Amino acid sequence: MDVTLPAAHFLIAAARVSDFPPDVGREVALAGHSNVGKSSALNAILQRKKLARTSSTPGRTQQLIFYGLGGEERRLVDLPGYGYAKVPPQVKAQWGRLMEEYLHERRSLAGLVLIMDIRRPMRDFDKQLLEWADFYDLPLHVLLTKADKAKKNEARRTLDFLRSDLASRFPEVGVQLFSALKRTGVEEARERLGAWLGLGSDE
Repeated sequence: MDVTLPAAHFLIAAARVSDFPPDVGREVALAGHSNVGKSSALNAILQRKKLARTSSTPGRTQQLIFYGLGGEERRLVDLPGYGYAKVPPQVKAQWGRLMEEYLHERRSLAGLVLIMDIRRPMRDFDKQLLEWADFYDLPLHVLLTKADKAKKNEARRTLDFLRSDLASRFPEVGVQLFSALKRTGVEEARERLGAWLGLGSDE
């Protein structure tokens, strides 16, 4: 079943906790290494071409980007990408502190979408996000992006391995193939986001 998410709009780019919008309603955060196609995935899920800015220079987003869905009590949050070599270590450390504070303190956070390039899954940043999600008991969903660039058998093996590997820590984890270019998995991702955000319910 294809879930239609409400029209998305930019709310704020937050570089510090005091910039975050009010901690009410529900929101879902999306995180991933800086070159996994996170912005393209977000645009595909939201049916917008340029809402999340894509760039040939990975790691450009250094803030938490909040998007409202319909009103302001349902939100998606684009977390900073990591792993870009030209970002100074002190900046990376600042991002890490901000993200950990966000994941720890944000009461409206309903789930975390971890985005990995299917050809290079489970890099150091992915493992760190998994540890945070486990520690803070966050519901988790994994998008294996750029699935169109992997051979079908290799994609299936990676999918099966990650589902098995994560199931012990995250019993209800979703792991899926995703391609913004081919639109593979877009409906499945929307369905998970809609459920976390309580869309279609009375809440």
